[in-house]
Amino acid sequence: MEEKNEEIKKDNAVGDEKPVKSGGQEAVEKTVSSAEYNELKERFLRLAAEFDNYKKRTAADISNAKELGVAEFIRSMLYIIDEFDIALNSASKSSDRNLVKGIELLYTNFIDTLKSNGLKEIDTSGKFDPYKHEIIMTKKSNSKDGHIIEVIKKGYMFKDKLLRVASVIVSKNDDEDESASEKENSAKNDKNENNKNDTNKQK
Repeated sequence: MEEKNEEIKKDNAVGDEKPVKSGGQEAVEKTVSSAEYNELKERFLRLAAEFDNYKKRTAADISNAKELGVAEFIRSMLYIIDEFDIALNSASKSSDRNLVKGIELLYTNFIDTLKSNGLKEIDTSGKFDPYKHEIIMTKKSNSKDGHIIEVIKKGYMFKDKLLRVASVIVSKNDDEDESASEKENSAKNDKNENNKNDTNKQK
């Protein structure tokens, strides 16, 4: 009987033992204060916002780098466009219509491909624009003074980026220049006359 009682006591003692918790378990079960929680939450949100901004900046940098690469590639193709223009001009004088059509087809396909990637030809109709046009020379004409009358070399843009200004000939109307000069001389004479009258009054 005594042996059985000893065994029962041992069994009860084993059953009463509490499991030992590891340091990791204690850290997980440990509760944080409200202030610590809010601080951790704020830090997390700040890091998330910074990472989101980083992703946006990186995407923008990659996009800009791609556009710059395309723009420089198209710029390197401009001399080929010039050669095509010369070839078309020469071919237009040829009696071989198949040759002309062939060159026109190649030129059209080439230009359409570049345009689909952002190439734009600078408008040369109307008045001279110093930001997009370069004056090679001026000529007398019936057009308004300062208006483009002939294009020597086409200008191009890549989207909103200027690749090359257009080289143009601009009209110069001598009659308008003379009229402007006469107005200026008349204004000077009137000013001198007024100064004389003021001097006489003072005397």
